[in-house]
Amino acid sequence: MLEISLTNFTWISLSRGELSAQLDAVQQRLHALSRITLFDLDLSNLLGSTQSSHFSSTADYSLLVFRRLVMSSEGASDQFLHLDTSPVAFIILDRVILSIHPESCAIHHTFVQRLKDTPTNRQPTSPADLMLRIVNPMVDTYLELRHGLSKSMAHWQMQLLSPRKRFHHWDALLAARMRLHHVEDICEDQRASVQEWIDELDTWATASAHATVLREHDLLMVRSRDVLEHIERVAHHVRRLEQTLEASIQIHFSIQGNHTNDIMRTLTALTAIFLPLNLVTGFFGMNFEFLPLIHRGDGLWWAIGTMVTVTTALVCIFLRKRYLAKIEP
Repeated sequence: MLEISLTNFTWISLSRGELSAQLDAVQQRLHALSRITLFDLDLSNLLGSTQSSHFSSTADYSLLVFRRLVMSSEGASDQFLHLDTSPVAFIILDRVILSIHPESCAIHHTFVQRLKDTPTNRQPTSPADLMLRIVNPMVDTYLELRHGLSKSMAHWQMQLLSPRKRFHHWDALLAARMRLHHVEDICEDQRASVQEWIDELDTWATASAHATVLREHDLLMVRSRDVLEHIERVAHHVRRLEQTLEASIQIHFSIQGNHTNDIMRTLTALTAIFLPLNLVTGFFGMNFEFLPLIHRGDGLWWAIGTMVTVTTALVCIFLRKRYLAKIEP
């Protein structure tokens, strides 16, 4: 458990495993600093790693759960974008903020070091200010994630629209679509929780008319709306990627349909070319004694010449009408 004393408040930070092992000590420390203890239901929820983003408020404290979202470097590639998402919780009291983060949280360690190097006059002025400063780089990782998502979707688009090979990776494409839906759901939860937090800030400003409090409220609102705007940008980008992927799938099937139509058109034209030849050979193959040209010495050449003339004429007509155009693979 890490405890940092700042100018106006105290920051207690620990991982989810540390919270489970030191639950009573955390409650005692919070009571010593603020005379407040957390509800058992909130604590039991914070111990879980599957909780979604949400915001709740009581008379004593506010609780914000924010799911971080980063691209895992292990196994990541253009084809398969591996996402790592874990909840980070913030409990905000008047003079204390308690943060619960996953094990080996890079953003947490980076911010702790940055906070130690920050001059006193530039440090966070309230628990809410600190919470927003931590959440902001988490949302920035969302913005960086857009490049990985776009790269992954570009790969699938190239695979779907490639004219020289047949697409067979439908299971992997479905998994990519499910990842996009997952990111969109997380962003929607984030947006709803931050919006509820902004609504809570409005009640703080209404309850006080002091100039200092109002100025701090304005600064918190600016930071909160910046976080909300970043989340909405990521959600908009994900929805656009989904629409692009859906359009690529439709184009893929349209290409396949056009290719099939081209093949059927060519086969139909070839059938039409050979149909007169079958008629000629069938006519002279009838078992009758008297047939035109059957007993003439040049009859064979007349028949061959007729078939060649008819075939050449049909081929020229079909080429002109592009019935025998080259079929792309």
